[in-house]
Amino acid sequence: MASIFSKIIAGEIPCYKVAETENCFAFLDISPLAKGHTLVVPKQEIDYIFDLDDDLLSELNIFAKRVAKAIQKVNPCPKVGIAVIGLEVPHAHIHLVPLEHVGDLDFKRPKLQFTPEEFQQIATQIAANL
Repeated sequence: MASIFSKIIAGEIPCYKVAETENCFAFLDISPLAKGHTLVVPKQEIDYIFDLDDDLLSELNIFAKRVAKAIQKVNPCPKVGIAVIGLEVPHAHIHLVPLEHVGDLDFKRPKLQFTPEEFQQIATQIAANL
């Protein structure tokens, strides 16, 4: 059965897409820790990030770097944090989260809520800065 991320990539489930390449896909997290919190995934459905072949893992990280720099232009912050947890969805993914403080990457924190229009605006702004 396809993961929710595979369904998003296939267009079966809507998302707020930020960027896409032949092998990678980035979209806003719908339960964000900060404005611009983005998920970066390989299009190939592989559960564990370290099971990706070296070329795809490298490509995914370079793609994530480009997306992180665009996030930082939209949501000025000292750094964009990166987290690879991967327990909630069996599809490798990287969380990119704008950071002001070290505690900003705590997934136990309350999630922000945005309207669909606000999500779309954020995604469009990030995409425009790639």
